[in-house]
Amino acid sequence: MQSTKHTILGAAAALILAACGAAAPAAPTAAPATKATEPAKPASAETVTIEYWQYNFQVRIDAINDLIKQFEAANPGIKVIHNSEIPNADFQTKIAAASAAGVGPDVVTLFNGWVPAWVDAGYIIPLPEKDFPPADIEKNFTSLVQGTKFQGKYWAIPTAVRSLALFWNKDMFKAAGLDPEKPPATLDEFVDYAKKLTKTEGGKITQQGFAVEMSGQAHQWFREVLTRQFGETPFSPDNKTVNYGSAKACQAFTWLTKLETEAKTGSNDLFDGATTAFTNGKLAMHIDGSFRLGALNSAKGLNFGVGVLPTRNDIKANFGSFWTHGITKKAAADPKKLDASIKFLKFITTPAAGTLWVKYTGELPAQLSAAADPALAADPKLGAFAKAMPYSIATFFVDEAKQRQALIDAFDAVRLQGVDPCKALADAAKKDQALYDDFWAKHK
Repeated sequence: MQSTKHTILGAAAALILAACGAAAPAAPTAAPATKATEPAKPASAETVTIEYWQYNFQVRIDAINDLIKQFEAANPGIKVIHNSEIPNADFQTKIAAASAAGVGPDVVTLFNGWVPAWVDAGYIIPLPEKDFPPADIEKNFTSLVQGTKFQGKYWAIPTAVRSLALFWNKDMFKAAGLDPEKPPATLDEFVDYAKKLTKTEGGKITQQGFAVEMSGQAHQWFREVLTRQFGETPFSPDNKTVNYGSAKACQAFTWLTKLETEAKTGSNDLFDGATTAFTNGKLAMHIDGSFRLGALNSAKGLNFGVGVLPTRNDIKANFGSFWTHGITKKAAADPKKLDASIKFLKFITTPAAGTLWVKYTGELPAQLSAAADPALAADPKLGAFAKAMPYSIATFFVDEAKQRQALIDAFDAVRLQGVDPCKALADAAKKDQALYDDFWAKHK
């Protein structure tokens, strides 16, 4: 199996999809519309209906609704039902139940870290190579897309990708006597700023400098960024050995836990979680993905900046990820639905779709030609994510949910039970190693 851990490239290349028969999507209403490249076809005597499922996240819902509207206009014989009512936490459970019952989506979104598990469960089929030639995928998409390659085949293809960045509240910086246009550049500065930005009254925190949101992006920040900045790599090159239980990785984990246990700059238990706290002006600094921009840009009264992640010993690192789209076994069982699903999947992964997606969600285009737009790197908020792409790493997960939970449990053991950070981390690494051992034993 080819490793799914790849550096994300930012170079440009034209995306050739002449054979797809799909119109190029238009930009959202906030930008000039792009006309379809294919004229609308006469209404078909028979309409083929397919279902597209994604988890409930409003900006992504809006983006897909726009694309569906354009797709249906260019393909009047196809109707797309959009199911976006399922919470993220319940999404895999719902997919499992639907698949077992022979119902559910024909085209489905999934986190890139779920691909091996979904293949094993039989939820999705390999992308038909005549419609999605592997050589074209590798030529025209960011190399991160190889994270959807498993057992020598591509199983899904993304519209957009994302990395992590530091969000900061400019008004809070100014009030604390810090330069509102300059976020902390190093981890030492980060701790110093977090302390200065924390306010308490009567022993209670009223304003947080920084809160570790392990259930959000903090587990990714620790695993792929902090461990590297403290001199460790989280996994072996062949993705078979878990390294983040080492002494160097423990230094990184200890540093992270001390933000809450010693510096007391905040807690994810407060103000309905770190993401909500930052949105509502109760948190000064937050680490999150580019997908958060859509919601934060619409938050009233929030004056924020976005910068690259702080470094240690000049080591730059970042975590890259994406939600991708696959075709289900349900669609494959019906030739007409399969054909319609292929057309829809091609449509929502064109360069124009990637450009539309970034305007709605803040995620960067997965297509190299669209990602090469100089305006992305120059954008005051998108620029930090674009700059991090060349050194962003995608984790090869064998069970993303369990691996995330292992680090959540380790962090909670330290902050709530006083467990030694090295022991808590070693326990998490041991759980992860068992998952990988079991996975690779089944895929020799």
